[in-house]
Amino acid sequence: MKLAVSSYSLLRWRTENGKTLEDTIDWVASEAGVDGIEFAGLDDKAKDSPARRAAQLKKRCDKRKLDVPSYCVGAELFVPAEQQKRVVADLKKHVDAAVEFGCKSMRHDVTRGFGDWSKDVKVGKTFDAVCNHIAPAIREVADYGAERGIKTSLENHGFYMQESKRVEQLLKTVKHPNFALTIDMGNFLCVNENPVDAVKRLAKYAVMAHVKDFHLKPKAQSPGTGWFNTPTPVALRGAMLGHGVVDVPAELKLLKKARYDWYLSLEFEGMEEPTKGVKLGLEYLKKQLAEVNGK
Repeated sequence: MKLAVSSYSLLRWRTENGKTLEDTIDWVASEAGVDGIEFAGLDDKAKDSPARRAAQLKKRCDKRKLDVPSYCVGAELFVPAEQQKRVVADLKKHVDAAVEFGCKSMRHDVTRGFGDWSKDVKVGKTFDAVCNHIAPAIREVADYGAERGIKTSLENHGFYMQESKRVEQLLKTVKHPNFALTIDMGNFLCVNENPVDAVKRLAKYAVMAHVKDFHLKPKAQSPGTGWFNTPTPVALRGAMLGHGVVDVPAELKLLKKARYDWYLSLEFEGMEEPTKGVKLGLEYLKKQLAEVNGK
């Protein structure tokens, strides 16, 4: 397993310091000591053509000798049919961007569940109904990805689609050889699920892996600032990797047992200064990965 940093980890660093994605590439190349950078969304320069912007950024990555193992984009597919067609068309443009990045895979969100966006969707109020409504669109994007050499995936991301049994159900409903999972080894806590148990269930589907950590408290004990409430009795705050409650070593062992051999992308969501949070998280991750590999 190789290591990467998600561009998402440095979002606050960019915002607070007027930095660009090019600056992010340069920082990761010179300071992080990893082999890759994963792009979580792009920037305003990608508005007209994500593929063209991806090609620009790839040149910078090549110059700085960084791989781009994966590319992550948002989407909401639990919408009426005509709107869903537009979302699929947009996702295909992002597949084209993934091609320019030279990625192995692209993660796209699938749905946040029921909300204003879904009020005109005429299906039953069940998870089965949601899966059946979005599955054909997911297959269409997966087909297009297969044509272009990009494996598409969902992530356990967003409260509605974070619980491991739901993720597995959707994968089995879609049942497409080119659709898999970007497994986020911390996000399961957002639905108060044991991350180790969840990784044990889902590791076999993983085509990409995100590594993150959280602090956890009962909602009644949450101090508010920096914390967010989940739909369960707990509240969470992003942590530097190794400083929170996620059992990262156990999860790494499960990934290795499942013969996962691609990148681990660090996602930092903590209150600490982002470059410090990323560096310290990577120090911890490198040590744990070496132990798992018996080095």
